[in-house]
Order: sequence, then structure tokens, then C-alpha cells
Amino acid sequence: MNAAEHFSGYGLKPAGDIVKLPARPEPLAMRASETALIVVDMQNAYSTKGGYLDLAGFDVSSTGPVIEKILQALAAARAAGIQVVFLQNGWDAQYVEAGGPGSPNWHKSNALKTMRKRPELGGTLLAKGGWDYQLVDELTPQPGDIVVPKPRYSGFFNSHLDSTLRARGIRNLVFTGIATNVCVESTLRDGFHLEYFGVVLADATHQAGPEFAQQAALYNIETFFGWVSGVDDFCSTFAQVEATATAS
Repeated sequence: MNAAEHFSGYGLKPAGDIVKLPARPEPLAMRASETALIVVDMQNAYSTKGGYLDLAGFDVSSTGPVIEKILQALAAARAAGIQVVFLQNGWDAQYVEAGGPGSPNWHKSNALKTMRKRPELGGTLLAKGGWDYQLVDELTPQPGDIVVPKPRYSGFFNSHLDSTLRARGIRNLVFTGIATNVCVESTLRDGFHLEYFGVVLADATHQAGPEFAQQAALYNIETFFGWVSGVDDFCSTFAQVEATATAS
């Protein structure tokens, strides 16, 4: 059974509402009702000058086109009845959720390391309620969208993401956001182990680090954990669902 046929054994719904999303390494069969568009960590911290990634020395100068692509994907998803889920990474203002020196997160989080190097930034990076933690203005959640806070790279760790998706019968996760090689890939990998079909819209994601990090993440995903597609293909594929709903 290939990915384009993965629904045939479940007997969940008639096959007529299945569409095939062009993707690498092969097309992926999907139903809008069983699909969620996941917007990963599109916060000031990750995409805006003066945010955490910028202050930590990562290039955020080319994130503008990613925001535009995510907006296109959001419009298509909402029109097709696809559930939109925003992931939002960060911790309480006292950083209890970030873990102390006994946590590897304390040692590896670039936000925490940056604040230790620059004490004047203490309490500002990825702290809930602060500007850094906020979703960017262009990507404000709409009624019906779901926002899931998360304390680590993966959206599934110590969050209600899995139960939220399962309660809605969702089996397919379409990923956008930042960073492809960190939080996007981590969430998709965990989703793979939880039996979700994960696909990344490559042009609606951005890496933390050099360009080869983006390519390596996409290679890992399409070879081992999921599928890779693009925003134009996503929009045109699910426009069929919108057209069918309008006609009926």
C-alpha cells in the first residue's frame, strides 16, 4: 500500500472526498476533515528583528516570504474546512517550565543561553505574556483556530496537541513555520511515531542556521518520516474540496 492508498483499509468514510496532494516522494491521499494545518512557532521570537533568534545570531531577514506563504495556506485551509492549529513555544515568566541546570533544555536552548550571556535580556525571551512570545501580527488566529502552547521543540511533548487532534479524527498534519530543522522536524517526527501522516510545505518554512540545514531537514523528512510539498500544490489540491462543497 502506498501513501496515496492509505485510507482504503479503514472504512471511515466514502472515498469520494479524498484528494491527492502532490508531494515527495509520492502523492499523499488526504481528506480535509481528517487534516490539520499546523503553524509552528510563528512568534516574534523566531521571525522578527529583535526577537530571540535574531538576538542569538541567526538570520531572520528572509522570513517575510514565509509569512506570506503561510497566509496563503491558511486561507486555503480555512476555505476547505481544514482545522488550523498554532503552536506557541515558550515558558512561564519565571522559566520554571524551561527546566533548571538538571535539564538538557537549560543547556541547549539558545534563548536561555542568550539570556545568560546577556543578563539585560533576562526574563524577556520566550516568556509568556511578552512580545517575544507573541504570534506575529500577520498571523493572528481566527475563530475556530486552536492555539497549543508547548514547552519544548516538539509540539507533542507535555501538551494537549495529541488529544486535541485525536478528538477531531485528524490523521494528517500539514506543517508550516519555523524552524524547519528544529521545532517543525521535531513535531513531525513525534507525530510519525504517533501514527500521523506528516507533510511539510517547504516554501512555508524556514530554517534556523544555514541553508543546508533546511535541505537536510527536508531530506530527512521525505526519506524517513513524511512527505514534502509546497503551498501552491496545497492550495490547488484543497480548492477542489472548496469547489465541491460550494457546488453541493
